[in-house]
Amino acid sequence: MHFEQSELTSQVAATARHFAEQYIRPELMKWDESQEFPVHIFREMGKLGLMGVLVPHAYGGSEMGYFEYNAIIQEIAKVCGSIGLSLAAHNSLCTNHLLSFGTEQQKKTWLPQLARGEWIGAWGLTEPNTGSDAGNMQTTAVKDGDHWVLNGTKSWITHGKSGDIAVVICRTGAPRTSGNSTAFVVERGTPGFMAGKKENKLGMRASETAEMIFDNCRIPDANRLGEVGDGFRQAMKILDGGRISIAALSLGIAKGAYEAALKYSQERYQFDQPISSFQGISFKLADMATEIMAAELLIWQACDLKNRGEKVTKEGAMAKYYASEIAVKTATDAVQIFGGYGYTKDFPVEKYYRDAKLCTIGEGTSEIQKLVISREVLQK
Repeated sequence: MHFEQSELTSQVAATARHFAEQYIRPELMKWDESQEFPVHIFREMGKLGLMGVLVPHAYGGSEMGYFEYNAIIQEIAKVCGSIGLSLAAHNSLCTNHLLSFGTEQQKKTWLPQLARGEWIGAWGLTEPNTGSDAGNMQTTAVKDGDHWVLNGTKSWITHGKSGDIAVVICRTGAPRTSGNSTAFVVERGTPGFMAGKKENKLGMRASETAEMIFDNCRIPDANRLGEVGDGFRQAMKILDGGRISIAALSLGIAKGAYEAALKYSQERYQFDQPISSFQGISFKLADMATEIMAAELLIWQACDLKNRGEKVTKEGAMAKYYASEIAVKTATDAVQIFGGYGYTKDFPVEKYYRDAKLCTIGEGTSEIQKLVISREVLQK
């Protein structure tokens, strides 16, 4: 595997970095405090091609690979994890599910608006009582002629309230049976499709998280993605790629916290010398730098496999697991380096600290990643 960053990757990273500094950094704490989901920012990112990174030109996208996608998510997350999370969810879940499993007509119908940022995408698998236990989901889709009728509630959905379109996994068979779920596309405004409770979160507060409620929501069979009963298999494949997204998000947060701590440690003086000269601080920085590089190498490996169309289940889980845990550790150590100032909202590391924890939970907890990894290694 070749690790030198390509010119294209460098260019798109610079574009994302410039955008984040100009449009996101000035407002990020306002959005965080008010839990505002800044839809206009995503419209602007759509104009730059950041909302359809993996989507082919034929459907209005940027037609780039996973190295470029990783770089974009990282650069946005270095400034604001919330915006990085929403950008990742839009690209890797809703949009990528349509790209991966939609028919040609479905792709032409829905992908251009998503890729241009005119629509915000949501993706619904999790339910109030079925997180990792997706085989027991209670949201159902029942066939009625040429239509399906959806009933149930999806929870913890990124863009569950503001999303213009959602890919939803519904149970179409008996609970806990093989092939018991199917994926559907539901547009906002469809009768019976409503937003529920918006969550009041510890971190990632500018990334909207809300319920999606279906009450006799009637959609045509043309909105079905793939074969009946294929929904869970599709979802697992989407999550393989989605874990690369969360790994990149985690790494961006870790880098942001590390760079802030490094700079502060060189500017903050105690006993007439910068605190970076003290071994207790310098060793923390050494650990941060080493662990960040290790996480980046894991992500690059997963990106390389994904670009080549190879199986990435184990490598994606490893990257997501390690990078997310390192994000939490790095942010925690950054707060410690800042001391009392790190505990205030006047300095950036308290937000990295709050945002990082979601990375060990979303799109499969660290415990689920260990389960995935152990199953993969024990198969050999």
